Amino acid sequence: MNIFQRLREDHDKQRLLIQSLLQTHGDSCARRDIYDSLKQELQAHAVAEERHFYVPLIGSDLMQEKSRHAIAEHHEMDELLADLDEIDNASSAWLIKAKKLSEKIHHHLEDEEHEFFQLAGKVLTPELKESLSDDFIAEKQNFLKTNITDKKIHKD
Repeated sequence: MNIFQRLREDHDKQRLLIQSLLQTHGDSCARRDIYDSLKQELQAHAVAEERHFYVPLIGSDLMQEKSRHAIAEHHEMDELLADLDEIDNASSAWLIKAKKLSEKIHHHLEDEEHEFFQLAGKVLTPELKESLSDDFIAEKQNFLKTNITDKKIHKD
C-alpha cells in the first residue's frame, strides 16, 4: 500500500466518524465514545501525516506552500477539538462547534485528495511512496499506543 492509499483509508475512517458523531444526541455515551475515537484518530493521523508526508514534501518548491497550508489546517482542527473539550457536549454550542469541525475535516480531505495528492505524486518516487506508507503507519500506531498508555496512567 502506498502513502496515498494509506491516507485515503484514514480519510474514509474520519468521514465515517464525523458523520456518526453528528448523528448522536445530547450527553450520550455514544457521543462521548465517538468523539473520543474521532479525536484520537485525527491527532494520530495528523502527527504521522506531518512527519511522514508533509515534511518530505515541504522541501519541494511545488509542495512547500501547500504543505504549510495543510499543517495549518491540522492546527485549526486541534483548536476546534480543544474548544469541544471545554463545552458541555449536550449543548447546542457543542453541536455548532462539531459541525464546524466537520466542515474543516471535509474541506481538508477534499483538498488533499483532489489537489494535493496529484501534485505530491509528481514529487515522490514510487519507492518513497511505499516507504512513507510504512513510516506513516508505524508513527500512527506508536502515537496511539503512547496516547492510550498516557490516558491509563492519568486515570489511575
